Amino acid sequence: MARPRQVLLTREKIVEVASALVDAEGLDALSVRRLATELGVQGPSLYNHFPTKADILDAVADSVIAHVDLSAFGSAPWDEALRRWAHSYRRVLSEHPNVVPVLAQGPGRRPASLAMAEAVYGALVDAGFSYARATHVGALMRYLVTGSSLGSFALGFDVDPDLYERYPHLRHAPRLAEHHEAVDEGAFELGLDLLITGLTARYEMGTR
Repeated sequence: MARPRQVLLTREKIVEVASALVDAEGLDALSVRRLATELGVQGPSLYNHFPTKADILDAVADSVIAHVDLSAFGSAPWDEALRRWAHSYRRVLSEHPNVVPVLAQGPGRRPASLAMAEAVYGALVDAGFSYARATHVGALMRYLVTGSSLGSFALGFDVDPDLYERYPHLRHAPRLAEHHEAVDEGAFELGLDLLITGLTARYEMGTR
């Protein structure tokens, strides 16, 4: 009798299946037992590649960040590079919203996340920003991008028009849901433009 075919288990395959699970069902759906079932293996075999579930989640988060385009740093002026990076960063997070809470905690020891932090911080320092200011700008950019990806402002209002009878300035709030993509995108663009315009003005004044 032929032996059962063994599943070829690699770190890449584990991360691929774990990422798909998180994307489809959220962070709570990811467990070693569930992941092993999806992969068709026994749970302990996963520990040959990842010591803990947290390590798997870290790898999933880092695989997301690896898709952020950093090519503008070093090839474009600092302000244009920030703008292009922010758009790519937000686009990637919008494709994987369930992992954003993990990414919002910071880069930790994740290689792709640290490489992104290095690219942003390095570009700002090379442009003449002080170490402290470059840190502030990097943090501020992350707040904007991750914050705009954690949830929809427009979808935070109820669609019941009767609810807003006591709030006359919010009488159009029930219509926000049908326009939520435009509202959220517009808010992000406005915030990014104001942020970079303000930074540019301070930079030109020598406040770095």
